[in-house]
Amino acid sequence: MSNEELQISVEGRLGRIALNRPRAINALSLEMIEGIKAALRGWAEDPAIGAVLFTGNGEKGFCSGGDVRAAREYVIAGRPELADSYFAAEYEMNGLIAGYGKPTIALTHGVVMGGGIGIAGHCRFRFTQPGARFAMPEAAIGFFSDVGANAILAQTELDRALLFLMSGVSVGAADALKLGLADAAIRPEAAAGLVEVLAQAASAPDPAQAIVLLMQEQSIDAGATPFCDAADRLQTEPALESAAAFIARARGLAELDEISALLDTRSPTALIAIFYAQLRARELMSVPATLALDLKLAHEMIRRPDFAEGVRAVLVDKDQAPRWSPATLEGVEMRGILAAIEGP
Repeated sequence: MSNEELQISVEGRLGRIALNRPRAINALSLEMIEGIKAALRGWAEDPAIGAVLFTGNGEKGFCSGGDVRAAREYVIAGRPELADSYFAAEYEMNGLIAGYGKPTIALTHGVVMGGGIGIAGHCRFRFTQPGARFAMPEAAIGFFSDVGANAILAQTELDRALLFLMSGVSVGAADALKLGLADAAIRPEAAAGLVEVLAQAASAPDPAQAIVLLMQEQSIDAGATPFCDAADRLQTEPALESAAAFIARARGLAELDEISALLDTRSPTALIAIFYAQLRARELMSVPATLALDLKLAHEMIRRPDFAEGVRAVLVDKDQAPRWSPATLEGVEMRGILAAIEGP
């Protein structure tokens, strides 16, 4: 693994993992994922490490997500099993963070999307800053909201979760707090000094308690929550809903005009997968079980035409004009999607 992509260090009793691919907003390569897993496993039983901190280098943000362009290249080259391996490695990393035996901390800023939420969202303590923007934009690339994000969002109100995941809209720190994607917002000028204070907390007799106190001291009011306030007006009835019915309900609220416009541009296949995966996560209420679901659903979704086409339109050619197949919700073949989600 290149030191240019990942910086691993120890400061006192604080293990620090800094994502260092700033020109790509720290998009996660397979080498970065494997490096993170190796560091976490090495520190798991090391008494010299009291806590682990994740940060992202560069002004643009913490992490823009997984390297889906590489996954697309595998698919169009006729080697989708290599993309399967990439996602398996990423989800294994997500599970390792979520179940880690020592306090894990995320300090996020700027862009926090997709795989970035897969790292930061599963940490036990999650600091962010007022200028951060959180999103799960997978519906725009013909994929689905993976990395165990459904397990995190399953703990908030259903309307908020579905609208956030299906639209792929980016939200600010205050809405991220309300969605359960972060725990505290801090002043940007306090971020640099926070690392040193966290290193001190990692050396405390009870690092977790010390971090809780620090979070209480540093937390600021992140402001208004326009996304969640609007989403809460949907009043979804899960037993009566379908993806189409949910979208129609969103179109009926003037406050959601901009988000409804986003929904109209998303992959119909992705919208259906995201809708039912979130409902299933609410039944499972388990990060490991949700990640297992994600792996099965990723296997299904990358083999459908919308994945290669969506990544092409958004990240390769960047024409923002995907040609979805099928073009409507009614045309989506659901059997494979539901089989992956519902499982044996």
